[in-house]
Amino acid sequence: MTDNASADTSGAVTGGVRTLLRLEGLALLGGMTLLYYVWDGSWWVYALLFFVPDISFAAYLSGPRFGALMYNAAHSYLAPMAMMTTGFATSSPLVLSIAMIWLAHIGFDRALGYGLKYAAGFSFTHLGRIGKSAN
Repeated sequence: MTDNASADTSGAVTGGVRTLLRLEGLALLGGMTLLYYVWDGSWWVYALLFFVPDISFAAYLSGPRFGALMYNAAHSYLAPMAMMTTGFATSSPLVLSIAMIWLAHIGFDRALGYGLKYAAGFSFTHLGRIGKSAN
């Protein structure tokens, strides 16, 4: 392995661990979507909000470091889990619905291999390289 190749995968998981993390994403997508269904949430709201976290892509227009920071903020479990906890604590159906949809979106992205981003560029993720340069 060349130094350049090892730099490309620095910090990225591989093999069975990568597969497990992607399966966890699929489980999160399925679990949150099922919970939303049982919750009897509006599917129009689900469809409308599902891709909202991807607006964070626009931050890449300001450069890869800021883009990664904003993408990771929108695709980390921290905020939606805090929302879910707050929603349960305050019995707020709207907050719970948004949290479920947000977590489902994160699960969808992780299942597809879109991990948290490194400042090196959009294609450098904790789940490995994505895009044309991945091969």
